[in-house]
Amino acid sequence: MAKKLVIKVTAGADAPERCSQAFTVAAVAVASGVEVSLWLTGESSWFALPGRAAEFELPHAAPLPDLIDAILAGGRLTLCTQCAARRDITEKDVIEGVRIAGAQVFVQEALGDETQALVY
Repeated sequence: MAKKLVIKVTAGADAPERCSQAFTVAAVAVASGVEVSLWLTGESSWFALPGRAAEFELPHAAPLPDLIDAILAGGRLTLCTQCAARRDITEKDVIEGVRIAGAQVFVQEALGDETQALVY
């Protein structure tokens, strides 16, 4: 079994089920003791901002703010550099604990030993 999980979520409110699945899988993996790195790209980039996750609604799904808290408590949450720039989001704008990093860091993480990468 992979000891590390790198998840890239490209979906946001535009594809709520896919978005929720990515955050749910990441939170469950963290709770299971797996090292998790969740990457926010595309429309999910907005969830790096305070209050944005609270606006997300999907029936029968865990609240997105709770999932983000769980991920930040035991994993890593990263906002894509280019996605942030396209949305005029800077490091001073994001939730505490969110880092901004680029494709080189993503590739390095995704190709690590005993790592499984998923894209939603």
